[in-house]
Amino acid sequence: MLKTRLRFALILFLAGLSVIAFISSVVNADSSDIEILSVDGTIVPVVANYLDRGISRAESEGAVACIIELNTPGGLLNATEDIVQRILNAKVPIVVYVSPSGSWAASAGTFITVAAHVAVMAPGTSIGAAHPVAVGQEMPEEVKKKVTEYSSAWIRSIAEIRGRDPEQAELAVTESKSFTSSEALEARLIDFQADDLESLIRQIDGRKVTLATGEEVIIDTTDYVPSRNEMNPVERFLHVISDPNIAYILLSLATIGLITEISNPGLIFPGTVGGVCLLLAFYSLGVLNAYWAGVLLILLAFGLFVAELFTPAFGILTAGGLTSLVFGSLVLFSHSSPAMEVNRGLIAGVTIIMAAFVIFVIGAIVRGQRRKIATGAEGLIGRVAVAKTRLDPKGTVLVDGEHWTAMVDSGKIEPGEEVTITKVEGLKLLVTTRKTKRRRR
Repeated sequence: MLKTRLRFALILFLAGLSVIAFISSVVNADSSDIEILSVDGTIVPVVANYLDRGISRAESEGAVACIIELNTPGGLLNATEDIVQRILNAKVPIVVYVSPSGSWAASAGTFITVAAHVAVMAPGTSIGAAHPVAVGQEMPEEVKKKVTEYSSAWIRSIAEIRGRDPEQAELAVTESKSFTSSEALEARLIDFQADDLESLIRQIDGRKVTLATGEEVIIDTTDYVPSRNEMNPVERFLHVISDPNIAYILLSLATIGLITEISNPGLIFPGTVGGVCLLLAFYSLGVLNAYWAGVLLILLAFGLFVAELFTPAFGILTAGGLTSLVFGSLVLFSHSSPAMEVNRGLIAGVTIIMAAFVIFVIGAIVRGQRRKIATGAEGLIGRVAVAKTRLDPKGTVLVDGEHWTAMVDSGKIEPGEEVTITKVEGLKLLVTTRKTKRRRR
């Protein structure tokens, strides 16, 4: 009995040691983890959701820091506000690293970089040009002034919280000033430069930051364990389609697919693809706050193209549709930043492709209308039949394996002779003697 108890106690002791060792290893790993997030592209709501998820994971796992690798030409104000607010209230140190070389943190990226506890740039990167612009509409001068003043005050307050130069940060908004990595360091908009991620992690070791709660934290990257948290497939897909050029391509594919289905009912596949592309395009356009006048002009172009298929307008509707398509494409993201505009070359390419496609469909319809009917009763006219009985003038002929009652227009036809069908009257064929060319001797 005693041996059993001792054995049981020993097992409990060893199990306890194992649990303690496991918990210790987990705590040590968590305490030295560095969460690495990556943003490459326009700042849209899905990016805000991704960063919120990544920062929340870093907080829950007790990471020593959360590094955001940033490369963006700008984006939407509402998504930027969400990201900045999340960074300012983060419970772990947030490091924004504009990288790799050649990248930039323009417009919305400037606010995000300045909001970080530690702001770092790689050599050859730039930051700035954060003047607010309207997406989808022209702002009145008074409204533009108010928005600029709001953005200026906002970036000043962010810079003051992080101990950066508020005047230099404000110039990025009021004068759309841009800074190289060296200029940003000199203007006290960033803390230091780093050639790569390893260099950055070495330089943030021992740096003291103050969290939103007022707690001062010293970053310790000794024996750190990097944990890269990329976008999941759904986030990546939504981020890809949340791009002005992709949205425009989706809208164009939807138009082509639906026109194909309307001109050839029953194909199903083009209509299905067109419908899916249309829904994805509407999602993307809604996220990007597209100018709906541009969307309506593109839909009008679609309507004119379809009308051309059923109306002998001799190309007038097609010309109107192409004009509407071009104007709609140009104003789709008008008065927006360069990051939110449709590429002009893409507009030209889509217009040419659409014109060629509509012309091809119309040509196919015309050729189909001129083509001789090959099925049904009308398709029998001009066909050759073989007399099965004597036609005097009435008898039976064989056509495509079917027996028909036939009447010859003149003369008599003997069994086995060939005749040509000239007319179909109900279930009776009118035929004539088939003329054959005689060979010259």
